[in-house]
Amino acid sequence: METPDPDRIKQRQVHFRDLHPERNDAQTAATFLADVDGVLRAEPASPIVLDLTYDLHRTCLEEIEGALAELGLHLDGALLFRLKRSLYYYTEGTYRENHGYSRSDTNSTKRVFAQRWESLEHGCRDPRPEHWRRYL
Repeated sequence: METPDPDRIKQRQVHFRDLHPERNDAQTAATFLADVDGVLRAEPASPIVLDLTYDLHRTCLEEIEGALAELGLHLDGALLFRLKRSLYYYTEGTYRENHGYSRSDTNSTKRVFAQRWESLEHGCRDPRPEHWRRYL
């Protein structure tokens, strides 16, 4: 049985750029992160600020923000936020390496994109059986 580690659960705020007054990036990110393994809580504090709680043994801030960037959300690029982000990436990466969690061991957030793609109805599915697809 694992011993509880107080440094394992992280609470962060993710800040988005205010590009358009009608955008609600924090709500979009919270909806997306609800399905990610390792994210314990994702709630919008404002339209451009997301309160985030996650387990470092399963995911890290760098993976989460990378997935949000791939989703098309724009993180705030102010100097203060970039410095904080770099410090968090470094400390979390060091923690994970010291505890034996490498990038290959984690449940990647890219799997969430794949599951989402499979669940959507779109015209990119081949209705033929597998053996017919390999025929040609």
